[in-house]
Amino acid sequence: MTLHFKWLSDSVAAAGQIVPADMPVIAAHGFKTVINNRPDGEGGPNQPGSAQLQQAAEALGLKYVYMPVVSGQLTPKDVVDMAKCLESAAAPVFAFCRSGARTEHLFRLAIQPH
Repeated sequence: MTLHFKWLSDSVAAAGQIVPADMPVIAAHGFKTVINNRPDGEGGPNQPGSAQLQQAAEALGLKYVYMPVVSGQLTPKDVVDMAKCLESAAAPVFAFCRSGARTEHLFRLAIQPH
């Protein structure tokens, strides 16, 4: 299975929507933490729920963080929460949303000096 992701820094990568079956590939790439920035149900009934993804991640020893951000409605709290998460997360970190763009934007804001 091919997993497409983009490195945003030496320790953080972003990707579009994943499914539970992607977790072994994520683990094989050496990621330690998975951050889900996509709200449950945003993509309709075909989008895997956070609980399913968390179960798959934790079964492989990955830390899983559900940090939903509504597309086009990024808040200052979202940025602060992401910054705190990145500071404490075991690296490398794999973060995702629908396409990866929201996650990348959130990451760029989170690493700015506050």
